[in-house]
Amino acid sequence: MPRELTDRVIVITGASSGIGAATALACARAGMHVVLSGREATRLEEVARRVRALRRTAHTVVGDVTEPDLNRRLLDTAEAALGRFDVVLANAGYGFKRATHEVEDAELRRIFEVNFFAAAALLREAARRLLAAGRPGHLLMTSSAVAKFTLMDFGAYSATKAAQNHICRAMRMELRRFGVEVASIHPITTRTDFFRRAAEYGGPAPARSSRRADGPRWFAQDPEQVAAAIVRCLRRPRPEVWTSFSTRLAAGLMTVFPRLMDVVGRSVRES
Repeated sequence: MPRELTDRVIVITGASSGIGAATALACARAGMHVVLSGREATRLEEVARRVRALRRTAHTVVGDVTEPDLNRRLLDTAEAALGRFDVVLANAGYGFKRATHEVEDAELRRIFEVNFFAAAALLREAARRLLAAGRPGHLLMTSSAVAKFTLMDFGAYSATKAAQNHICRAMRMELRRFGVEVASIHPITTRTDFFRRAAEYGGPAPARSSRRADGPRWFAQDPEQVAAAIVRCLRRPRPEVWTSFSTRLAAGLMTVFPRLMDVVGRSVRES
C-alpha cells in the first residue's frame, strides 16, 4: 500500500535548481512541506515561493554543504519550525570533466567533500536524530547512473557517486529494522544544470583535451522526471531509484562484461 505523504516534511540540499528544485515542487504537489538548502539565496527563495504558491510550507537555509554547522541548522530548522522531519534528500553535488591523471589533489578532495562526505554526514546526523526520537523516516542521496560504471574524463565524479551508492546500501541494511528507509537515486544527466556546475567548479579543461564538454546527447533527461521517480520511491520505498531502464540494463551488462565499458567510452568520445 502506498505511503501517505500529506503533511510530511522533507529536507533537501542543493535545492535552488535542477533535481533539488524539481523535487521540492513535486513533493509540495504531493502534499509535503519542505526545508530547502542551497548556496544561492535568491534562487533558493524563488523555489520556496513556488512551493508556498502550492499552499505548502517552505523554509530556507542558505549555506554550503561543507560548512560544519549546516546539517545542524537544517535539521534544527525542520524540527523547530515544523515539529519534525520525515525525509532527507542529500542532493547537493557537482562534477567536472577532466582526465583522471590531470586532476589535482585539491580538486579530488573538494569533489569528495561536497558529493560524498557532506552527504554522508547529513544522512548520519538525520539517522541519529530519527533513532533517538524513535521515529520512522526516509533518507536518500542523489547518486548517478555512473555509480555503476564510469565515463572517460569523469572518473572523479563517478568515484564519488559509487561511494554514495555503497554507503546508502549499507545504511539501508543497518536501519530498516528501526523503520528508517534508505535509497540512492541514479539519474542520467540533467542537461539543464549539470554542465553549468561542471564549468563553475571544475574550470576549463587543459587545452590538449578537445573532446565535447557537454557529454553525449542521448545521456540527458529533465529534472522533473527524476523528481517524479523520487516521489514514487517515497510512496513505495526501494533500495535504488533508476530513471532510465536502458541505462540500468547497460550498467548491469557492463558489470558482467567489463569490456563493454570500452565500447561505451568510444561512443561517448565520438559523439
